[in-house]
Amino acid sequence: MLITLCYIYLWLRFQRHYTAVIRSALHRLSGGRSSFTFCALKPERADLPEDTLFLRLGDRVIYITEPQACVDLSKWTLLGSSLICGRRLESIAFIIEATSRQKVPASPYRTNEKVLNWSDYCLPLAHSPGQPYRAVAEASLENFSRLGVAFMEDRLHMGNGLIPEKIVSVLLRETVLGELFEQQQDARRIETEPTEPRDSPQPPRKSSLHLEQQHMDGHHLHLSSCHECLELENSTILSVKCASAENIPDLPDDEEESGRRNASGKPPNLLVFTGGCEEQFQKIRSLLEECVDTERYAIYHLRPQQALSEPWLENTLLLVLATDETLTPQLQLRFLSYLSHGGKLLGLSSSLCPAGLTLRPRDAQNDRICSLTFSRSDSTELQLSVLSSGSVYERDGAGGGEVELWGQISAQDEREMAIVRVTHGEDSGEAVLCQVRLETAPDAHDAQGSAGFSELKMSNGRRYEVLTEILTSLGLSCELSQVPPHSPIYLLSTDTEQTGSFLRWLQEQAGGSGGVLRSAAGVLKVVWAGDEPPDLCEGERVLHTEPPQSFSEHFSLQTYRQHLQTQRLGRTVLYADVTSSTMSMLDGLMSQSPQETGLIAIAARQTQGKGRGGNAWLSPLGCAMFTLHLQLPVDSRLGQRIPFLQHLAALAVVESVRTLPGYEVHTHVIVSAPLKCV
Repeated sequence: MLITLCYIYLWLRFQRHYTAVIRSALHRLSGGRSSFTFCALKPERADLPEDTLFLRLGDRVIYITEPQACVDLSKWTLLGSSLICGRRLESIAFIIEATSRQKVPASPYRTNEKVLNWSDYCLPLAHSPGQPYRAVAEASLENFSRLGVAFMEDRLHMGNGLIPEKIVSVLLRETVLGELFEQQQDARRIETEPTEPRDSPQPPRKSSLHLEQQHMDGHHLHLSSCHECLELENSTILSVKCASAENIPDLPDDEEESGRRNASGKPPNLLVFTGGCEEQFQKIRSLLEECVDTERYAIYHLRPQQALSEPWLENTLLLVLATDETLTPQLQLRFLSYLSHGGKLLGLSSSLCPAGLTLRPRDAQNDRICSLTFSRSDSTELQLSVLSSGSVYERDGAGGGEVELWGQISAQDEREMAIVRVTHGEDSGEAVLCQVRLETAPDAHDAQGSAGFSELKMSNGRRYEVLTEILTSLGLSCELSQVPPHSPIYLLSTDTEQTGSFLRWLQEQAGGSGGVLRSAAGVLKVVWAGDEPPDLCEGERVLHTEPPQSFSEHFSLQTYRQHLQTQRLGRTVLYADVTSSTMSMLDGLMSQSPQETGLIAIAARQTQGKGRGGNAWLSPLGCAMFTLHLQLPVDSRLGQRIPFLQHLAALAVVESVRTLPGYEVHTHVIVSAPLKCV
């Protein structure tokens, strides 16, 4: 209690140094001697237990109490990242509670420091969905103090609309998570046992885990929780940092000839900000997909919280602002910062105004049909009818960036600025801002009567011309590439015995259902040797077990067989010229087919490739795309370090590339190797 009083005195004496006080107290009282509780007070609660109160900031308080144990997680769900290689000596286990209640006004103690995403500073172990949402996690002393300070300053972010209400440090027995894992494994075995004959030989059990020795790929995987993973991750990051444009020699490729080179050097990310409106995002996404080459760009939804907290500025090729809601000062500064660092921006009825411009409302003209005159790059003009946003631009006499007039609307014998191009910042940031609704397609319900709908519909083609001209000026390729339909799947063999084993299994699975395999990815119809291809409906694919002599111009089985040096992996091939993703080709096959077949799915082109964490996966012709069926006992050395697989796969690709003539000395090769554990 004396220590507590001392810290209260320090707080009263040095109020601005509460951050240091919190961290010092955590370091002094850690080790199981006390429990820290960071809590948000509810309005109806006025009584505070003064004997345990350590610090109060507005409606946020810290209590120091006797150690609290966390012994029962039986109704919780284990997260994959909880299977780590032992606990660190100075880690703190804690439980965080959150609710999805409406956000309360910001705390007056909130600082200008960045918002912290809670899972970036800890290792989530298990969670209990519901109200309130609870999660148990581990963090180092330093990271736990960062989370606590961020909570007190109301800048701790959890995502999914959750608002943190309480953080409590707890004592977590090392066996608790192991017991929870075994409990959930037993539940899974009970669910799957009826599908297997009781007298069938049981495979070796692969779920016997030693908690201190495991790595599993899962939710919020943090490689920094293990020293050897940290070393590998640091070396990977260092390699990528060294692989800059200056130290990578020109390599022989077809990128320049095909026009696919990105002159800016930024990732091909198009971010769309709609103020959080999902419906508006889907609308803008569909519009962009109709205007740009979708094989070159990945389109993402930038939500308000992400716009303020995540490091997207350096990784965005184009930012699209598509909301007419007034932007907060913080968002305005963020977007202008992106522009000042050389970013490119398209404003669609947005309130953003860089220096040199002001926005004047014309409320009477909001969503009214007006006549737009657009100046093309070749100095010709394009006339079309569009909907007005209810505002126009005016030049700011105070000066600023260079403003070019690209489009005017006519109103009462006057022409007013509706589309402008603005440069901003020393690094030549560029924005094209529109106050006509180029994003809005003709709609009979929104237009002013049938005559208005007809007028907008007649101008719809020219609306796309204007959009295409603007996007091209911002550096995007608007050469549309037609997405081809899915092609047949062919079973290819490099080993007669292994392929025969797969065919026997396939006959057992599909023989009783007329050669049909059903999965979440759709229906797969098997065509046996000598059979005629069946008629296909939407969502159906065909698998040929005996391919024709010439089945693809993009894949050579002879070359593949010549260079394959494995005993089992990749010996049985499912190949398609075009597929949604190689994962979908193995859907329904991967977890059930015999392990000894060495099954692999290869595609020349993916139309809906997906990476980890919701990332898009651009998959035009010329990429090496495959999904490999690999089973590892989790009690093996590699099974204990599942996250290493992605690095091993990337290293194998690099080593393979270096065996090619002309590439022997080029050591800087950047490879992305996604990993999905099944």
